[in-house]
Amino acid sequence: MLRVANKKCIRRLSDRSLKAAKTRNIIAVIAIALTTLLFTSLFTIALSMNESFQQGNFRQAGGDNHGTFKELTEAQVNELKDDPLIKEYGTRLLVGMTSDDPPFNKSHIEISYIDENQARHYFIEPTEGSLPAEGTDQAATDTRVLSLLGVEPKIGAQFTLPIEIDGNTSSSQVVERTFTLSGWWEYDSAVVASHVALPRSAAEELCALSSGATGSSTGLWSLDVMLGSAFHIRDDLEQILANHGYQCANAGEDNYINIGVNWGYSGAQFSEKLDPMTVIAVAAMLLLIIFTGYLIIYNVFQISVTNDIRFYGLLKTIGTTGRQIRRMIRRQAYVLSLIGIPIGLTGGYFVGAGLVPVIISRLDGMHETVSLSPLIFVFSILFSLVTVRISCRRPGKMAARVSPVEAVRYTDAAPAKPRRAKGKHTASKQAAYGARLPRMAWMNLGRSRSKTLVTVISLALAVVLTQLTYTFASGFDMDKYLESKSAVDFIVGDAAYFQTGSGFSTTDEAVPDNVIADISAQNGITASGRIYGQVSKVQEFITEDWYRKNWGQWNSPETLDLMVADAERGPDGRLADRAQLYGMEDFPLSKLTVLDGDLSALSDPNANAVAAVYTDDDYGDVREQSHWAKVGDKVHLRYVEDVEYFYTDTGEIIPPDQLNAAYNGERGFGERAKVYRDAEYTVVAAVLIPGSLDYRYYGADQFVMGAGQFMQDTQTNSVMTYVFDTEDDAADTMEAFLADYTENVQPLFDYESKKTYQAEFDSMRTMFLTLGGALSLIIGLVGVLNFLNAVLTGIITRRHEFAVLQAIGMTGRQLKRMLMLEGLYYTLLALGLSLLISVTAGPLIGAGCANIFWFFTYRFTILPLALLLPVFLLLGLLIPLAAYRSTARQSVVERLRTEE
Repeated sequence: MLRVANKKCIRRLSDRSLKAAKTRNIIAVIAIALTTLLFTSLFTIALSMNESFQQGNFRQAGGDNHGTFKELTEAQVNELKDDPLIKEYGTRLLVGMTSDDPPFNKSHIEISYIDENQARHYFIEPTEGSLPAEGTDQAATDTRVLSLLGVEPKIGAQFTLPIEIDGNTSSSQVVERTFTLSGWWEYDSAVVASHVALPRSAAEELCALSSGATGSSTGLWSLDVMLGSAFHIRDDLEQILANHGYQCANAGEDNYINIGVNWGYSGAQFSEKLDPMTVIAVAAMLLLIIFTGYLIIYNVFQISVTNDIRFYGLLKTIGTTGRQIRRMIRRQAYVLSLIGIPIGLTGGYFVGAGLVPVIISRLDGMHETVSLSPLIFVFSILFSLVTVRISCRRPGKMAARVSPVEAVRYTDAAPAKPRRAKGKHTASKQAAYGARLPRMAWMNLGRSRSKTLVTVISLALAVVLTQLTYTFASGFDMDKYLESKSAVDFIVGDAAYFQTGSGFSTTDEAVPDNVIADISAQNGITASGRIYGQVSKVQEFITEDWYRKNWGQWNSPETLDLMVADAERGPDGRLADRAQLYGMEDFPLSKLTVLDGDLSALSDPNANAVAAVYTDDDYGDVREQSHWAKVGDKVHLRYVEDVEYFYTDTGEIIPPDQLNAAYNGERGFGERAKVYRDAEYTVVAAVLIPGSLDYRYYGADQFVMGAGQFMQDTQTNSVMTYVFDTEDDAADTMEAFLADYTENVQPLFDYESKKTYQAEFDSMRTMFLTLGGALSLIIGLVGVLNFLNAVLTGIITRRHEFAVLQAIGMTGRQLKRMLMLEGLYYTLLALGLSLLISVTAGPLIGAGCANIFWFFTYRFTILPLALLLPVFLLLGLLIPLAAYRSTARQSVVERLRTEE
């Protein structure tokens, strides 16, 4: 074929054709702008939510570093920090925490030396003043710590801190130091721990007081690092260790270094949880977004090509190729994109940025951040251009394939069978038109089935999304959520019990009778009970297999072998291991989930009965291997009143005053019961304990006793928590009482209430409704615009036909009625299709949601459809009417003359 240099001519034809179709251009620009707005707003919301979610996570995790090397010596810090995989690092030397005495018993406050770089990543940059200067008695902290101390935030103010050295060890000691305030920052409630930053010299002076007891963190360094990417943090940390001859898999070995991966990074979570279903879900979401934009842009160009089909046929007669025609259509699409995409980018960003604060305000613990990432605009432009390219592909093929003869005869509809006119034009003929209007309107929808299908699908998509959003949000089951979060209305305990990782372990943390009496004296309590906690050492005797299964989770095989060899054994050869006991009165017992057996025997203090405590996952599925004991099994418990320590190599007893030396020595030593009482029990039930009622930590087999048996056998009566329910109308009064009581009367104690979790649940559900509603609104606008475009272009292309109908007797009123009926058919078909999709896809999506959200229960409802019905009916009536009026300004004669 002879190649002709006619690209310039094709561009000129394309541009002039574009200028001639002003109405089409306006609609197309709006379509492209709205599609881009959809992409931009979604990407703005998604990236802003991700950034806000990450910032909230960072504050809960304690910082925004990618990862941490924990419990290091200074020499190890210096060795690791220069690894080429580390892009940035910060160091910290931990001194200790404040004592548990008021006013710090409800706060987690850490005292450390933190270098300037690390301080920035810990969100502790002073807003007033500065970090402490080296060689001084200065310190910097947040406004919460200063408030607890009763110190006014003022540079140079003096404050005294009680610092616990070697916390959680037998060598723990509290020392007091007075510091001069060098700077402070505002307390962030999302941050789990408050910090007091010291100069390195002061931190090292305090660390020198440490005895070096095993288990102490005083004097240990941490190295926090930033890496090249957040997508493979764990792999990079492990590689850094391997580069220097260390490992993080076997805790018992000499070259072991513990690491921490910042779980706040979405990239780290995504890479760890990446599986085929996740990939499919993300791909499906992106395809849905593209398909939504495709529906409207495709319809615009499909109708445009239909209108200009004769023009393309004439071009074919003078030698224009199909490829050149496709190029013309693509060029027009790209030119229109140059106008529509910037409009959509601007509008979409402002829509997304406006919705982000609304959504985040519904969530607790999220740091509001509106992302300005260039990825928002890059992705939006890319997706818009891809959508435009895909959308104009099929119309371009249709224009390229049509022959000149077909183009001249093309009418966008199957020709109607000719009918011979009978009689004259009379009022009875007008009446006949009126009777046939519903059928005529219905048949008009079938003239271009592809256009009708695209319009109906785009409208139905908005309805389906609204329906599924409502179903999703309404499926959040508060009963399921509260059942896991809070089994009772109120829980009162020592403040330390509610602190992360604290739990309950000493008589000092017990709830005294006078506190229980004060609470019980309040009106509205319907049921109450005590949960007694274990404050003495209790052992169980288990098989070696079970011992290895329990401890193998945290120890290497070599270390586990040593532990088994050194473990104390009972008369039958079973190994002694720690055990955790509960004593419960009848009310908390009634809150347990009984998996097998019967709890009635626990009420008899002489029945020697216990219930074995199993665990479940977030979805309520029981972990069958979480306990060895079954109903009917015998449990051998040993109540230890005194212990002794011995060297494992010789059996030599270690005197109490030499125990610290043994900790610091190289010889292995063990522990065994010296004075004890043995007892045997029968397992009468297997149970689950709600998370709000347990010890709030795990690691040992747990058993529940009745309150009487527990106090009789353990010879203790320490109340871990006092739990109770109230009448509905008394809940707010009790909430106010406890808030004041635990703050001003008994500041050592704290409480949790079901109301707290209800507010948390409502915030989460409202957030999903807001986000889904915004998405539904945007896609709904796409559908409405598509509907408007279909109706308007349909009326424009059928102006001559309408003029002919009016010329042979149809009145303007009847014509408007026919068009309004067509609009109603569009909307009713869309509602019908959306109902069909909702009924079909709803249970499948509900099952998927139930797998992701353990508190989700699928419930089908047609409420959104019922609410949208009048809206769609109005759209179906008003849009065709408004579109017709815009074309009815010309007379019938003028419209007959302008058909060609």
